[in-house]
Amino acid sequence: MTTDATATAAHGRRRPGIPLGRIAAQLCAWTYALMLLAPLYYLLVSSFKTNAQIFDSPLSPPTSLSFGRFATAISDARLDLAIANSLIVTVSSLVLVLVLALPASYALARAGGRTARVIERAFSLGFLIPTFAALLPTFLLAAELGLFQTRTFLILFLPATSLPLAVVLLTQFMRTVPQEVEEAARMDGAGSVTILVRVYLPMVVPGVVTVGILSFLQYWNEYLYSLVLIGPDEAQRTIQVAVPLLRSSLETDFGVLAAGTVVTLLPVYVAYAFLQRRMEGAMIGSAVKI
Repeated sequence: MTTDATATAAHGRRRPGIPLGRIAAQLCAWTYALMLLAPLYYLLVSSFKTNAQIFDSPLSPPTSLSFGRFATAISDARLDLAIANSLIVTVSSLVLVLVLALPASYALARAGGRTARVIERAFSLGFLIPTFAALLPTFLLAAELGLFQTRTFLILFLPATSLPLAVVLLTQFMRTVPQEVEEAARMDGAGSVTILVRVYLPMVVPGVVTVGILSFLQYWNEYLYSLVLIGPDEAQRTIQVAVPLLRSSLETDFGVLAAGTVVTLLPVYVAYAFLQRRMEGAMIGSAVKI
């Protein structure tokens, strides 16, 4: 009797095994992470190889770490100037889309009635417009305004492409803010602009960072409109237009091309890592306040 009771107690103290579903989920997550890292690894190791080494052993580590191909890529395609142009376009467009989306989202989040619903649905219809459908009208508009082949028109145009998503996302975030907070601020004499900046904005930082991440990636990786509206002008072209110029129809140094691609990707990874940490910190801070 005592032996049976001891065995039962020992069996009850055993740690439960890891569920198969959890193992499968972790395996899928690691597989997906490796699939994302594999292209970056291939580009990175190819940046230190010759064409013969790339084709003979594409995944093997390089035999030497010489940064000459990076210098060649930057000098041949003027990637330094292209990166500066991309930063100007991306940062300016990002500021502009937030300046436009925040007041619109605040108004839609607190407005009621059929008109507000119609306006919100009109913003949602922006997702249905294909990229190529707006290419010709955009080209004609740039020519009519005298802003063709200028960064200015691109800075004014890119926020329009991401404004529907920004407004829809920020509107949902602002609806989570209790209306009593706004009423208390109005009782203290605060106006709409003050409430938006000092009350709503600190409470929807995760939404602002999310819009910032998505918009930054879209603006930085934009190629079609940059090519059509600005073209190959060395003084104004963006990084996405400059990198393909490293490829030649006669002979292409794929190591130099890979190095240029790595230079293009690095700012994206740095910005994403920085903004992701800010978003996680803001979400944790919001949870602690609640």
